[in-house]
Amino acid sequence: MPRISTSRRALLTAAVAVPAAAIGAPLLATPASAADVPGGISVVQDWQPLTLAAGVTAAVDVPAVRVVKIAGTDFLQMRGGFTGQFAADTVIGTMPTTITVPKVVRAVCPRNNSAGINSCRVEVHTSGRITVFGGTATNDITWVTLDSYSAVLA
Repeated sequence: MPRISTSRRALLTAAVAVPAAAIGAPLLATPASAADVPGGISVVQDWQPLTLAAGVTAAVDVPAVRVVKIAGTDFLQMRGGFTGQFAADTVIGTMPTTITVPKVVRAVCPRNNSAGINSCRVEVHTSGRITVFGGTATNDITWVTLDSYSAVLA
């Protein structure tokens, strides 16, 4: 009998698709204090704005963060974007005090396409500091979109 296996690519595609597909799901309208639905999706902390550092400008869609529970696992999600001139690894802001992370969490986010580089790493430290990595003096980052940021908190 053939062995059934799932590739990492298939698992990653499914994990990225779940937060996007959940946007229209009726479970998101449930209050954060509601009990978690087994195998379902619930909002643990609703959208809250990020505090941006000096030199960082919010895009039209202001950067925000939330925590959702998907099938019993907490995910940190971000949306919105920001602009600036980042020629080195740069702290771009801080998390709201109501949302804390138990470990450093990171995700890859789209950035301005320069010399074929079109993504950067965004990390949230346990102190609440948010850092963007990847800018250099010869290839600075001028904008970042956080809409694809989704990281496991556990």
